[in-house]
Amino acid sequence: MDELTVVVTGSGAPGIAGTLHSLRENFDSRRVRVVGTDVQEDVIGRYVCDGFRAIPRPSSPDYVDSLKSLCRDTGAAIIVPQNTAELEVIARAAGELRDEGVEVVVSPERAIRMSNDKDALTTHARALGVPVPTRRLVSDIGRLEEAASALGWPERKVVIKPPSSNGMRGVRIIDESIDLKRLYYEEKPTSLYTRMDQVRQMLGDEFPPLMVMEHLPGAEYTVDVFRGNDVLAIPRRRDRIVSGITFAGTVEKREDLMEWSARLSRSLGLDYAFGFQFKLDSEGVPKLLECNPRVQGTMVLSTMAGANIIYAAVKKALGEEVPPMSVNWGTRIMRYWGGVGIADGRLTVRI
Repeated sequence: MDELTVVVTGSGAPGIAGTLHSLRENFDSRRVRVVGTDVQEDVIGRYVCDGFRAIPRPSSPDYVDSLKSLCRDTGAAIIVPQNTAELEVIARAAGELRDEGVEVVVSPERAIRMSNDKDALTTHARALGVPVPTRRLVSDIGRLEEAASALGWPERKVVIKPPSSNGMRGVRIIDESIDLKRLYYEEKPTSLYTRMDQVRQMLGDEFPPLMVMEHLPGAEYTVDVFRGNDVLAIPRRRDRIVSGITFAGTVEKREDLMEWSARLSRSLGLDYAFGFQFKLDSEGVPKLLECNPRVQGTMVLSTMAGANIIYAAVKKALGEEVPPMSVNWGTRIMRYWGGVGIADGRLTVRI
């Protein structure tokens, strides 16, 4: 099989190691050369990818041209985007890129826009019969307090988050029972927990729209999805989360999450490799939190379990046949801190 050069964007992201593993340790034993990109010059992708180039931000008018130039210079046949901010831009430019002989692992623009808007997504999911949290969209402090009260605050915790964001950006749990002194002395300053008076101070009277949602206390699941001729959905329980990143997780066969994810995938029109996140409510019912219409940071766990979704998406985009993939349920991942040594601008050691 011919050697393949792949451009992977957002190569400064923590999940780059998993993406590289999935591409290089593929089920075809194919030689895959990975060229990383990022908006910053000095990121981990520069040292762990086979090649690297810094490119403009997706908002720049030069962004698409920079990708075209990179693909010409490296002979890249395909682009795998990892950054949420660039998905719609790349989807709009997919025709231009294909005219250059470059395929893209990206869903249609409309599907991406719907999937990234948590309010629109939950409305759509409810209509499909997929359980979602009770929530309300607000843009002033009065309506925020009113919505929180309707969800049982101050006796119960409530969650606030922007309708369009990624990672843990903007997420807070409003909990009037928290001990601020204990948080100060015992918790890192990245704690999600806050009180309503602090929210008032942070946001003021008016602010961009926020979703006020019921608090879901149960286990959290991410579902890795590959959409080829059919939909393969692989739920994985997030056993330990640090700064929004799964540090321990387990592939778990849950028919409800698999069926709902397949239903959502088809209805939204998503393609290639992407995923959903669910969390259990107090009764143990999984409810949809969000969609990541791109390669997910811990999608390598599905690769470890026998289903290399990332490489399968690349093969599909190239028009190659994807063989059936089976899943070794119960496979786990445990992350640990590693690093690279750099001297004179070159990688000298990797741990």
